[in-house]
Amino acid sequence: MPDARNGAWRTEMQMQSDVKLGARSTGPADSLRRRLVGAAGLVASGLGWAGPGPSGDPIRFGQSVALTGPLSELGQALHAGAKVGAGVVNAHGGVHGRPLELVTQDDGYDATRAVANARRMLGDEGCLGLFGCMGTPMIEAMLPMLRGSDVPCFAPLTGAVSTRPRDLRNVLPIRASYPEEVERLVQHLATLGLQRIGLVTQENAFGNEVAQAAEAAASQHKLGLIGRTTVRSDASNAAEAAKQLADAAPEAVLVGLAGKPTIGFIKAFRMIRRGTPLYALSVMGSAATLTALGDDAAGIAVAQVVPLPTSALVRVSREFMQAWAAANTPLSPSHIALEGYINVQVLAEVLRRCSTPFTRAGFLQAAWGLRSFDVGGFSLGFDAPGRGASRFVDLTLIARDGRFIH
Repeated sequence: MPDARNGAWRTEMQMQSDVKLGARSTGPADSLRRRLVGAAGLVASGLGWAGPGPSGDPIRFGQSVALTGPLSELGQALHAGAKVGAGVVNAHGGVHGRPLELVTQDDGYDATRAVANARRMLGDEGCLGLFGCMGTPMIEAMLPMLRGSDVPCFAPLTGAVSTRPRDLRNVLPIRASYPEEVERLVQHLATLGLQRIGLVTQENAFGNEVAQAAEAAASQHKLGLIGRTTVRSDASNAAEAAKQLADAAPEAVLVGLAGKPTIGFIKAFRMIRRGTPLYALSVMGSAATLTALGDDAAGIAVAQVVPLPTSALVRVSREFMQAWAAANTPLSPSHIALEGYINVQVLAEVLRRCSTPFTRAGFLQAAWGLRSFDVGGFSLGFDAPGRGASRFVDLTLIARDGRFIH
């Protein structure tokens, strides 16, 4: 396995559910691991970096993420974007001459596995903290072990307010919250004069959070939510949920789903009411989901918490696409992948501001000192526990060819 000191971010996806620790796996997650590890080594040469790589001991963070399971396309995109971003950081000398290293373990979008992964990784005294852990149920389950500690939980992939306690300074979200996304979508619906709004959410903590935010935003803008239905994470009741909501004849539908449930619901709903506008949160829009939806994706409006990855007008997007191409990453570029890339740039900046030797307390102090930071046109800053460092929410539309457009 390539070493982080040579420009790659060494990753270990330990698939405890499939194989013994350290054993070779021939499953899809292991195949992705091998391709990403090889791809990351190309970043330095692809970006024209000819200087020596970092040579010190690695700065290690742990990540529990869904590389398999119903939301694996989100987890794989997030991880791939972070890996490409770290390849760029390490290709340019790392941080204080030390490479970033991510130890990634698959949790299959299961909270119990996620907590076990986090405990295992944090049991390594060389692990500075958690980075890029994914999912509302997973982060909620981790909060008890984070409370009363100085373990950083940096850039978790969830916008749920429940994962952002105002009394925990060691939970450091970057992305805008789900209520901020929902508010932007409902505000847009209000400007269009639509009144009868349907709501479909995931049957878990994420879905409950979206539902509460939708009810609050609809009340504020004097819109009527005419019905709410839920879809299980395995999408087993997607067709039933689609029929239930279609029977209510909404003028538009807010979609608070991610991964497999998104695909099952939208395909079933489109068969019944193809002309009804659909409005979705950012976690809906992975490249794999759009591919699976095919023509059914066209016309869906999607809130985004990072800029358009393919935009030539935003510097961080241009840099991301250049690094993505140089790494020959096996996945398609996406907003989620760009989010992973941006989050690593912010992580590296916090580390640059840390005094050495690195400590968890020192990392938290440096993070809260990052009041204003620009990542290639994407502005953010940590100002208070319980709030994301970014307030950015954009609206995009899925074109007939599957591209996101404004």
